[in-house]
Amino acid sequence: MPEYSLRIPSHATSPLIARDFVTSVLHAQQLGAIVDDAALCVSELVTNSCVHAAGTGPGLLLVTNPVGMRATVYDGDVTLPVMREGLDPECGRGLWILDSLTEGRWGAERRGWRAGRTGEGGKGVWFELGTRGPSGCGR
Repeated sequence: MPEYSLRIPSHATSPLIARDFVTSVLHAQQLGAIVDDAALCVSELVTNSCVHAAGTGPGLLLVTNPVGMRATVYDGDVTLPVMREGLDPECGRGLWILDSLTEGRWGAERRGWRAGRTGEGGKGVWFELGTRGPSGCGR
């Protein structure tokens, strides 16, 4: 399964950069049916990372298969995200959007960018879209 990664600086343009990256990869992999939802979900996660996590910026890992994809946004903050009780129309809608578009196929885990390197802390927030594939994404 192809893997694509991108290190994104923490900047106002970061969500746009992440959306463009995901859109390009999914079109190239002929997964156009999930492009809009994937771009929105990645944008929400990158925005959350830039707003709430201190550090140099998020990392994005995108894994595709012929029928879907899994994206993980990593940052240096170990605090796992929690979906707020009740929908606030002013803020905190990102995880509600993510949960709705992925039909609950998302989660978070404590481990840093390129997990496995000694001394890296942080978390990864992931989501899956598309048909559940044979392995990897869409589990």
